[in-house]
Amino acid sequence: MRVLPRSAALAATAVSVAALVGPVPAATATGATAPPPPAGRYLNLHQCVYHGPFLPTSFDLMTTLVPSRDGRFSAGTDISDTPVPAAVCGPGDGTYEPSVYTAAEGYDLTTGRYLNLHQCVFWSDYDRDHLTTAVGTTDVKFVAGTSVSNTRDTDPFCGGGGTDHPVPLLSSATPLDLTAGRYLNLHQCMYYYEGFRDHFTTFAPSKDGRFRAGTNISNTPDTQPSCGAGDGNFQLIPLLSGVKALPLG
Repeated sequence: MRVLPRSAALAATAVSVAALVGPVPAATATGATAPPPPAGRYLNLHQCVYHGPFLPTSFDLMTTLVPSRDGRFSAGTDISDTPVPAAVCGPGDGTYEPSVYTAAEGYDLTTGRYLNLHQCVFWSDYDRDHLTTAVGTTDVKFVAGTSVSNTRDTDPFCGGGGTDHPVPLLSSATPLDLTAGRYLNLHQCMYYYEGFRDHFTTFAPSKDGRFRAGTNISNTPDTQPSCGAGDGNFQLIPLLSGVKALPLG
């Protein structure tokens, strides 16, 4: 059983990122293409986890990394020359508010070729609720091993979950080649099952393609989220899904 004290109010300052187009890459002596310089040194992942403490018959957590179409559940993920000190999140809608699992982490893009995006999905039998995490600066039981490295991660690193259980079918590690394009297109796919009153989110392809998210690196900025259709019980919620094109160079 999760015990969640009400978190302190978070700053709701909106974060905007201008799309920067990098210089034309120069050919190296070996004929390889040099990557453009990054638009900023740090990818700041803002993990905004909301919970509904006022729901009469259930407990529900939902996670955002990018602004959804409903600005009340925004997340300030950006690329910047400085790492963030704290997560910037929307205030919620009066029923859902930011929870203690909200966190932010800055990943130094100059330290490796690959952004290894770890998606950790947990399930609580007691609450009949999923929790998705992507950063390592939250409750140790629910950390995710997202990193920048010259090595491609293929297996997710996730916290043990305590009384909650990691869900291997929905968890994943996706190595994204930072030299492959000018934009990190971060896709957010939110699903909901009325039977459990349970939201859960994916940000990357998982072993269950019904809940895939189309996060990628490309020379084209994505403007619409690419998401799996769900499984018949959990349905895609377009209002809470979204995509953010983050300029790499």
